[in-house]
Amino acid sequence: MPVLFIFALAMQAVTGQVQPRFDIQGHRGARGLLPENSTDGFLHAADLGVTTLELDVVIAGDSTVVVSHEPWMSETICSDTTGQAITHGESHNIFQLPYAAVARYDCGSRGHPDFPRQKKQPAIKPRLIDVIEAVEKHTERRGVKPLHYNIEIKSRREWDGVYTPAPPVFLQLVYDVVISSGVMDRVTVQSFDMRSLQAAHHLGAPWQLALLVLSDTDLASILTRLGFTPQIFSPAFRLVEESLVHAAHARGMRIVPWTVNEVSDMIRLKALGVDGLITDYPDLAVSALDL
Repeated sequence: MPVLFIFALAMQAVTGQVQPRFDIQGHRGARGLLPENSTDGFLHAADLGVTTLELDVVIAGDSTVVVSHEPWMSETICSDTTGQAITHGESHNIFQLPYAAVARYDCGSRGHPDFPRQKKQPAIKPRLIDVIEAVEKHTERRGVKPLHYNIEIKSRREWDGVYTPAPPVFLQLVYDVVISSGVMDRVTVQSFDMRSLQAAHHLGAPWQLALLVLSDTDLASILTRLGFTPQIFSPAFRLVEESLVHAAHARGMRIVPWTVNEVSDMIRLKALGVDGLITDYPDLAVSALDL
């Protein structure tokens, strides 16, 4: 029996989740093609054949879990309620706004200068519960396998109480949405912030946990500081070498690098034995990897 297949069975036994053989994750939906973290982007990624939707969450002033990369309105992509491009984005603090006010901003019509293939169209920052409900209905209607959700907690110590709640409160709010939506068996929680992963671990939920890293590959030190071994290690893709893949697997972790947008890198990483990848261009990944 192939080693990777045995590894996948072992992970399923530990987590109770059935993992995709190779996990193509649509980064912020399909950021290279449609506005990031938008409902239309997630539905399009589903149609392209991803196995997981990667998305970011923050908390609005009324405790609504909102799908957004920043806890404020981005100067790069967002327009205010009068249609004017945002300036001083951090002054448009989502944590200080009720969701009804958040939903009045347009973060899609301007497009993104770094993604020339991205279609410009109006897009609000949706509630997490609304995204999940829309995706679940969409996949059921199309008769395709239910998707997984990789939910990134956007927290930093310096943001506590200013742009986000402290991690235990943050994770409880996300947990409540996941439980109410009935998709716990298909959810991963990821973060760069070890405190948020520790809070997610403390809740004892059967979701998977993924540690994001930008530069550190010293797994022994990382896991000591974290205090437990997460199911997934998710490094910046340029850090991935065969030795890192083997080291992650030896510790019982899947390895899913981010954010992989060049076909040559997708092919190289799959050949190294990674368990999936996160990409802005799921159309390229599905085609290039012939999955």
